Amino acid sequence: MTCAACSARVQRVLERTEGVSSATVNLMTNTAAVDYDPACATPESLIGAVERTGYGAALAHDHHRGHEHGARQLRLKTWFALAVFLLSMVLSALLDHAPGGGAQGPKDPLMWVMEPLGSMVRLLVPGAGQVPAAAWRWVLLALTLPVVLWSGRHFYVRAWGALKHGGADMNSLIALGTGAAMLFSVTMTVAAPWFQARGVIPAVYYEAVSGIISLVLLGQLFDERARGRASAALERLLALRPHSVRVIRGSDELEMPIGSLRLGDEFRVRPGEAIAADGVVVEGQSAVDESMLTGEPVPVPRKTGDEVVGGTVNRTGALRVRVTRLGGDSVLARIVRLVREAQETRAPVQRLADRVTAVFVPVVALVALATGILWLVFGPPPAYLHALIAAVTVLIIACPCAMGLAVPMAVMVATGRGAELGILVRGGEALQRGDGVDTVLLDKTGTITEGRPTVTATVGAAPDTDNAGMLRLAAAVERASEHPLADAIVGAVPAGTVIPDARDIEVRVGEGVIGTVEGKRVAVGSETLMHRLGAGPSPLAAQASQHASRGATPVYVAADGRVLGFLAVEDRVRPTSAEAVRRFREMGIEPVLLTGDRRETADAVARLVGIDRVEAEVSPERKLDVVRRYQAEGRKVAMVGDGLNDAPALAQADLGIAMGSGTDVALETASVTLLRNDLRSAADALALTRRTMKVIRQNLFWAFAYNVVCIPIAAGALFPALGLLLTPAMAAAAMAVSDVTVVGNSLRLKRFVSHDQRPTTA
Repeated sequence: MTCAACSARVQRVLERTEGVSSATVNLMTNTAAVDYDPACATPESLIGAVERTGYGAALAHDHHRGHEHGARQLRLKTWFALAVFLLSMVLSALLDHAPGGGAQGPKDPLMWVMEPLGSMVRLLVPGAGQVPAAAWRWVLLALTLPVVLWSGRHFYVRAWGALKHGGADMNSLIALGTGAAMLFSVTMTVAAPWFQARGVIPAVYYEAVSGIISLVLLGQLFDERARGRASAALERLLALRPHSVRVIRGSDELEMPIGSLRLGDEFRVRPGEAIAADGVVVEGQSAVDESMLTGEPVPVPRKTGDEVVGGTVNRTGALRVRVTRLGGDSVLARIVRLVREAQETRAPVQRLADRVTAVFVPVVALVALATGILWLVFGPPPAYLHALIAAVTVLIIACPCAMGLAVPMAVMVATGRGAELGILVRGGEALQRGDGVDTVLLDKTGTITEGRPTVTATVGAAPDTDNAGMLRLAAAVERASEHPLADAIVGAVPAGTVIPDARDIEVRVGEGVIGTVEGKRVAVGSETLMHRLGAGPSPLAAQASQHASRGATPVYVAADGRVLGFLAVEDRVRPTSAEAVRRFREMGIEPVLLTGDRRETADAVARLVGIDRVEAEVSPERKLDVVRRYQAEGRKVAMVGDGLNDAPALAQADLGIAMGSGTDVALETASVTLLRNDLRSAADALALTRRTMKVIRQNLFWAFAYNVVCIPIAAGALFPALGLLLTPAMAAAAMAVSDVTVVGNSLRLKRFVSHDQRPTTA
């Protein structure tokens, strides 16, 4: 497909196919995603529906070989048509000076170059200047027919398919323009004596036909190469896995194809080798380069018990890895699948181009007809030649290729570049929703902080409190909780200490956990929970506030309604969070800290990173209400969280950004997933959405402006004042330039750099 009208027509045909509930067609990737009822439709019937429009189709997993063949065919057709075009220009120069020839009407400015070549041919080839004009016309016809019937055949086939379905597209304009010029030239060639007998010089425009087809094909060839560059990020990801792996079988180590791996297999990875599959390290320690996944250039340490990802590179020590995920379940495969799906989605702004294109082609056809009539009535002699040239030029220059590429090309490049930087964007809609964000809500734990809290102090309610015993009771209850603070409390118990079992566990979301331990009813949680249980911790308030003011979270412990004390749990602020907050401010985005922690703790963390506005003591359920409140104020809100208990708020926000990790990626949680736990990546994601939408707006402007300016010029608006009249070949070249402009502008997104790639100044 080559223009927005093409993709719209294919989508319309698929949507009207029996059994199809929805269809989305993407011009950039030349793919269609179809939801259908298998009882009423089959993949074969869907392929047949597409083929009836004049296009070929295949199931996606069978498509690669056909795509390679199609790209090779496009190159051959393009170079053949270009060669014929250049030769036709030389022969046309000979025709103008041949016996029985003469002025052929308006000619392409390239003839100024070809005229000397024609003169040179007449000098170097004896008798060339004596060949009659009629012979040259037949030679030009013989040269041009293969261009029309082979190089440009698909234009006519698809134009006929569009006509049968009551539509029109870029192919329709090219078929009309070249068809009119070809039909006129053939008539003048076959009936030349009849026209000459009536004093009409039989002008032919074979070079215009081959020129239009060759230049349009050249533009499509540039587009094809640009698409390859845009999808290069995915190709690099797919090429990361090694082809073979050393599998351990008993005491033997066998080198086998990677396809032979099975779940539970163990394999060896030497220094410098790529890890063959997702797994867990069972022996050894090393530094692993995960830059292909996260964009982070510094290798990360991996030891026994740590997870590793297939495709990452083992840098220093030898590792023995047990396979935990294969094939489509692997992190790499899921990332590639997500990026592909993102590149196939349509941004809402695409609907503007689609609406314009729906009426654009028929309007252009009417404009071309009106142009021909005006030239016939008011044009200088030979009026019929000027009318033909002007009408054909309008048809060719108005092809809406650039309009169709403006949005999907930018989306494809942006999502591919984002994947290289560890930013997974879920398509064009997410990119558009991220543009204009003016408020970012930041979850504290795991977003601003490292998400690895530790117990920094144990404070008893009385001097004789058994602090170690209080910690044992707290750990017994918290073992049943999945909250990050629970892991810190359990991890604080000294090695060798027996943690008793807890029964009758009751989880109070956002408040704490209650359970029965050694016959006591133990509660562990916030001050709010203590008040609800009638065990207000007022004697400890001053000490708790002191710890909270330093950024720690007081976690109270009560037994049988009496407060035993509290544990100060502190989660260190990420070293890069303050820089991320600064970058949000530079972009005009107000950062807001959103947390369930008490006010003193939240304020302390906010001070450390430079945040002025804090929403503290907010339960997971109320985070959704906070997002809605900011949206009700007219703000465009982005929410950054861990993708787990923040899921409702992430979904409600204009743009949800989930913090992930290389081995545990929240791919289904939000519009954007960050593969590295670095808040600066969230700033990069918002910067990428802004840059992409800026490029899309530029693309649409140039695509629309190109047609607004060029169509009147092609119709002859400048001829009365300046004597300037475009020719069909010039129109085809201008159309190709418009495509290249949009494609080149989109490819600038490949140069988008993240925070750690920007040059630093001393």
